[in-house]
Amino acid sequence: MAILLALLKEVRPRQWVKNLSLFAALIFAGYLFHEGAFVMVFQAFLIFTIFSSVTYIYNDLLDIQADRKHPYKKFRPIAAGELPIPTAIFVLILGVVVGLAWAFTLNYFLFISGLVYLLLQVAYTQYLKNVPIIDVIVIASGYLIRVYAGAFTISAHMDVWFLMTVIAASLFLAVGKRRGEMTLLLSYTDSETRTTLKRYTEQLLDIYTGMFATATWITYALFTFNQPKIVPDGRALQLISILPRTLISEKWMMITIPLVVYGIMRYLQIIYERNEGESPERILLSDKPLMITGISWVIMVIGVLYYVG
Repeated sequence: MAILLALLKEVRPRQWVKNLSLFAALIFAGYLFHEGAFVMVFQAFLIFTIFSSVTYIYNDLLDIQADRKHPYKKFRPIAAGELPIPTAIFVLILGVVVGLAWAFTLNYFLFISGLVYLLLQVAYTQYLKNVPIIDVIVIASGYLIRVYAGAFTISAHMDVWFLMTVIAASLFLAVGKRRGEMTLLLSYTDSETRTTLKRYTEQLLDIYTGMFATATWITYALFTFNQPKIVPDGRALQLISILPRTLISEKWMMITIPLVVYGIMRYLQIIYERNEGESPERILLSDKPLMITGISWVIMVIGVLYYVG
């Protein structure tokens, strides 16, 4: 039981929230209520949950010595000796085989997406995480691959501005992660724990953070401006029919922009006020204002796209 608990801790269930990005294409392409579409994407979500879990195991196996010198990574099960290395290796191999086989049976392009994701994570762990700027781009690429994987699963089209929003938001989260790590490790001088961070400066990361925060909400605003309405048969409320022509528009998605702007500002406040940016998923799952904003945004997006028409 102790080993099972250590294994559960090792695969970082909190990180699985990143895989929710696979549902993006399902919602914004209008497939949410299509028969079988949700089940297909949910399977893709489970597959990428396996992939992300095995990459954490792989990363911790390679970085076991460095993690033991890190202020908080030293408590990870492999570094702390709670999870036996042979067990970790067995789960790693099993996860890769099962995940790829499952992806191949579901969709060939999903299989390719998963394979690319795994190879990219191996390259990141082995070398790319030590290359400044490239390390941030690789982290952000993980989100983009997930979005494409979800779209491939149901053969959905994605708007170019939506993809730009995903790229900007991914880079924003990745840079914020580096900014939080730098703040956390300021009092630690062991170079093994700061291989990449020593190539950045606080001022440079601040510039990057501001740049991608601005790009995120602007690209999202342009996306909402161009997003057409989606009206599944029998689900529209015909709300617009009772409004004057002044308010008749297909740009109702723009009412969600304030929530995105607030979410970005709140995240920035947490990064600079609480110094917690090193773990974006922890912030998203623990900060009540951000959780309320995120849930409200999802409800409004689905409401506007599928029920207002």
